[in-house]
Amino acid sequence: MTPAPDSQPHSPLPRHNFPLFLSARFFGVLGTMILSVAVGWHVYEITRDPLALGYVGLAQFLPMVLLTLPAGQIADMVNRRFIILATSALQAAVAGGFLFLTLEGIQDVGAYYALLAVFGVSRAFAGPAGQSFLPLLVPRDALSRAVALNTSAFQTAVIVGPAAGGALVAFGAAFAYTACMVGFAVTGVAMMFIRTLTKQAAPAASASTGSALSRLTAGIRYVRNQPVVLGAISLDLFAVLLGGAVAMMPAYAQDILHAGPTGLGLLRSAPAVGAVLTGLWLAKRPLRRNAGAIMFLSVAGFGVGTIVFGLSENLILSMAALFVMGATDMVSMYVRGTLIQLATPDEMRGRVSAVNLLFIGASNELGEFESGVMAAFFGLVPSVVIGGIGTIAVVGLWAWMFPDLRKVDDLNAVTVKH
Repeated sequence: MTPAPDSQPHSPLPRHNFPLFLSARFFGVLGTMILSVAVGWHVYEITRDPLALGYVGLAQFLPMVLLTLPAGQIADMVNRRFIILATSALQAAVAGGFLFLTLEGIQDVGAYYALLAVFGVSRAFAGPAGQSFLPLLVPRDALSRAVALNTSAFQTAVIVGPAAGGALVAFGAAFAYTACMVGFAVTGVAMMFIRTLTKQAAPAASASTGSALSRLTAGIRYVRNQPVVLGAISLDLFAVLLGGAVAMMPAYAQDILHAGPTGLGLLRSAPAVGAVLTGLWLAKRPLRRNAGAIMFLSVAGFGVGTIVFGLSENLILSMAALFVMGATDMVSMYVRGTLIQLATPDEMRGRVSAVNLLFIGASNELGEFESGVMAAFFGLVPSVVIGGIGTIAVVGLWAWMFPDLRKVDDLNAVTVKH
């Protein structure tokens, strides 16, 4: 079940444009991670209520639910670079809003939720454009390595961002929000200098004809008719929805591990360390065999890590469990991301990416709300442990429901099916 050496010839990755894209990806996620740590810590400090942390995710998820599908259609019709530039500017403005609240000493959590909702709007449009922009930069046979490196850049920012965010919050939240503004600005500047390898496909007839509802749901229909893609996306949805412990980290850091904001930053960074190391390994030695089965095993490992984290009262053990969760989640993201890009024609990538991001948003932001509700009713530790058990159960059920996904062998053999 281990990947074979990457002995097959493959095209090189572009030396100028691809690194610029990775830089844009890194600094954008860096700003988001710092923002997440700062807002989460401040909201919990004000309310001391785990449910309030759940609302942090819900405030971002609701606009994403409403806007991600239209954003996917727009990403197939409008220049994707322009969309990323516009959303980077909006995210910088949101960070400026949080900076204003901090400097003015405003303690109304409603104002924080309102800004998070605007941030959710920006993410709804940035996500489909960003995901569907990557295949324009690299040759097809280099896409799996590009996905691994792109995800590694994401996870590197997830390592640096929370740790930096925790340290900055310890000195003052104003420093954290200023750093967010800089990160989003750098993203926009980097995108301005990128030149694509291939031209963005012209919108398909379905993108501009038919009813508005039909155009919006084209991505959903495409995913529904691709069992392998549907299985991969929905497996991530339900596994992370049940097993997501990230939302409860501020409560764990303060009430169980007594680690303070610096400890919170370390906890938030631990999964990304595992993900980056795994991503770099996959970029060097891509999966050549048994990709589907490895994906199922990795998601099961994510569930086991969640259970260990939920039961741990030691900072080092908690970080080790989160490291395993990050490593296994990276394998799942690698397989899913490659499958989606290779199985989708470019003129549909924006809308299919929107569906994928809608599922990711449900598993992350809605998962944060679910975790907050579970913690409020059952207690902090039981809610996380039950979620980990649920993740393992989902793996068994999905392996039975989607046998074609389980049997996927070589990712590069995946083709577009019309």
